[in-house]
Parts: sequence; C-alpha cells; structure tokens
Amino acid sequence: MKRASIGLAFVAALGLLSNLHAVGEALKKEKDGKWEAADGSPTYNIANDGTVDWYTFSGFRRYHSECHVCHGPDGEGSTYAPGLLEPLKTMTYPEFMLIVATGRQVVRADKQSVMPALGDNANVRCYMEDLYVYLKARVDGGLPRGRPAKRADKPAAADAHEKACFGDR
Repeated sequence: MKRASIGLAFVAALGLLSNLHAVGEALKKEKDGKWEAADGSPTYNIANDGTVDWYTFSGFRRYHSECHVCHGPDGEGSTYAPGLLEPLKTMTYPEFMLIVATGRQVVRADKQSVMPALGDNANVRCYMEDLYVYLKARVDGGLPRGRPAKRADKPAAADAHEKACFGDR
C-alpha cells in the first residue's frame, strides 16, 4: 500500500513538472528571433522538429570557438576547468555575465582555478546572450551533445547587433 502511494505521488509530481514546463514554454516571448523567459532573461527555443533558434546555434559556435578549450565539449568540463552545466542550473544571466566579463578565481585546499576576464574579447562580449542560451539549452536537457542538426535562419537583428558591437572592421 505504501509503495502504491509513493508511486502515485511520483507520477503526480512528474505530471506537475510537465505542466510547469509547458507553462514556462507558453510564457516565453520572441522578438527578432531572440527568445525571452517570463522573468526577462534570455532563453532558447527548440521547435518540435529539433530546429534551434539562431542565437542558440550561434552560442554553440561561439562556445566552441572561445570556451571549449578549457571547459570541454558541450560545457561538461575538463581536467583543466570545471563543467558549466551544474552551476548554470541556478546561475542567473547577470551572474553569468559578471563571471564571464570580469573573471573568477576559486582557491580551495585541493585545487585552484582561474577563469580569465573575457569582457574585452569582442568574440565573447558581443555574443554573451548566445553563449548563455546555448548552455541553458544544454543544462535543461533540451539540446543534446554535439552540433545542433537544424537551425533557424539568421535574423536581420543579429546582423545589426554584430555591426553595432564590432563597429567597422
């Protein structure tokens, strides 16, 4: 009898989580190809057919250009630097921006790690939201390891943002 009650409670909890996810998905807003969560933070969008929004795809590209050398493929860490997925389960976008832009040093008895400040690196600074939404998609389990199979087209707003951020090259 106790097992049945626990089993029913577990099934009910799964149903509640599913409903919360559906509500969260419904509260997302899109503007110019960018997705925003109900709290205003940047988020990703993955269509039913697996197509990721442009910014998530861009984040994948930028991550592998600037971050994976230290943090390993897909944000899962390496012998050199910690994984990013576990901390991003609770980290807000402003916290993420602060750490990436200004760096971070962690000193423990068994290990020391230093994340360099990347705020002056335009290839990071100009794509901070893209990096965040890619990693959040990985954290939430919405995006498996590897290159996304399908992506949305690049919005005109993304081109305008790049031109504004990089200036005349």
